[in-house]
Amino acid sequence: MNRMPALYIGHGAPMLLDDPLWTSQLRDIAAKLPKPKAILIVSAHWESEPVTLSASEAATPLVYDFSGFDKKYYQMTYETPDATFLARQVASLMPDTEPVYQANRGLDHGAWVPLKVMYPDADIPVLQMSMPTSNPEKLMQLGKRLQTLRDQGVLIIGSGFLTHGLPFLRDWRIDAQAPGWSSDFDAWAAEALANGDVDSLSNFKELAPGMPYAHPTVEHFTPLFVTLGAAENPESAPDTLIDGYFMGLSKRSILVA
Repeated sequence: MNRMPALYIGHGAPMLLDDPLWTSQLRDIAAKLPKPKAILIVSAHWESEPVTLSASEAATPLVYDFSGFDKKYYQMTYETPDATFLARQVASLMPDTEPVYQANRGLDHGAWVPLKVMYPDADIPVLQMSMPTSNPEKLMQLGKRLQTLRDQGVLIIGSGFLTHGLPFLRDWRIDAQAPGWSSDFDAWAAEALANGDVDSLSNFKELAPGMPYAHPTVEHFTPLFVTLGAAENPESAPDTLIDGYFMGLSKRSILVA
């Protein structure tokens, strides 16, 4: 079984599905990876303590956790195979003092929107895991516990958005110029990642330019730390898979070995 990498990807809004550039970039990522045996994804849109897993049965329903979009997005499906075996594996990796719970919850748009592009056949078991904290150190510890899943063919994905200052956007066109707070934060994060500077990344609220506008709330950045924790060496420079902007927000996405 090939050892899978771990990814941090920007998941976009539902209209990502109609963006020919971004969809082609996501498809290219999937095409260059070995086909996963299963996918474990942590999305910005599910913060819940303790660690909780989505429903694992086949054809788990989707969560349409957005409003004001075209009706077609609420009719989309993504019926993946049973992921019960993965739920058991994840639970077995957690300490006895930190049991894993399972919820009757489907995949939210932070999971199904990018996966629908990357793996459109929906033939890979998918399990979503809640983000139990916003503490970077604890999220890296969680990612480290999950690292052995990569040897079993599981693709680990942190799904967020490298900048997410929605309240401060003034131009809502897909090709809008990035505001200064977005481009400054993106450049800072790119440099910190290239230098393996995990300490600076962990202290982004105090150190990153563009804060707090780039992340008035932090849940779209913090899935990065699950990905870094799952890396063999979090201080090694990741591969940049996607850069650029979507409505002025950084869609930078990375791969760690």
